Amino acid sequence: MTEFIKKYINVDHIEGVILYAFIIVLICWGASLIFKWLLVLFLNVKQQRGSYNVTRLKFAKNSIRFFFFIIAFVIIMGTVPFLRRQATVIFSGAGILAAIIGFAAQAAISNLIAGVFIVLFEPFRIGDYIKLDQERVGIVVDITLRHTVINTFENKRLIIPNSIISTESILNHTIEDSKVLSFNNFKIGLNADVDLVREIILEEASKLEYIAVFDNKENKNSEVRVIDVHESHVHVRAYVWISEPFQEFKMKCKLKERVHKRFISEKVEMPIPLRKIIN
Repeated sequence: MTEFIKKYINVDHIEGVILYAFIIVLICWGASLIFKWLLVLFLNVKQQRGSYNVTRLKFAKNSIRFFFFIIAFVIIMGTVPFLRRQATVIFSGAGILAAIIGFAAQAAISNLIAGVFIVLFEPFRIGDYIKLDQERVGIVVDITLRHTVINTFENKRLIIPNSIISTESILNHTIEDSKVLSFNNFKIGLNADVDLVREIILEEASKLEYIAVFDNKENKNSEVRVIDVHESHVHVRAYVWISEPFQEFKMKCKLKERVHKRFISEKVEMPIPLRKIIN
């Protein structure tokens, strides 16, 4: 193909080299679009069958254009006589320059390698709910050659270089089992009926939309325990299994609101701070 193009373009002049390079880049860009289109068709077929790894295929889709432009660069450098001679001189006699270029590209290469390792070993995947720290929490929406994109619950995009996120300790809520155990704390008065409180909490927990269902009847989706007795209140905790980790916070808020309303309607004693005054 390159010989056919060079029949009509004189690559011995700068204008011809520019035109030749533009045509090669254009061809590689068109080929990358075709490959992307074929990959999208492949994804749609696999999605209907439910037998594909969306993380690896989407990473490959993000990489296609990059690799085709690398191919275009190699073709141009290898087929244009002037550029081929310059490349030979640079790479054979300028070891210091090559070292400088390698050092400058160190961050880009480390991100690329880290991205490949993330896709291969899958500490997290696209669609996973992960937590790095208190601020960096959300759903993985994309993994590119350079960075990982996390959509936070404020609908903000958090972009983290692959070389950084690959070295972080990550809490992955959905890598194997999506169910999460939600801790819900309540405070009741010292003379409150604990059995009634337990009954109210379990009833309201069973009404939650995303309450987990277990095949084994021995596993309970909710449980209420008295954690401690303080001088002014009794600390009660409800352990509730939620089927969707993305909905845990919403379910926690709903449960506390509903239980609080039931406590008021059924006159459950609420905690009252006690003060001992010594005259």
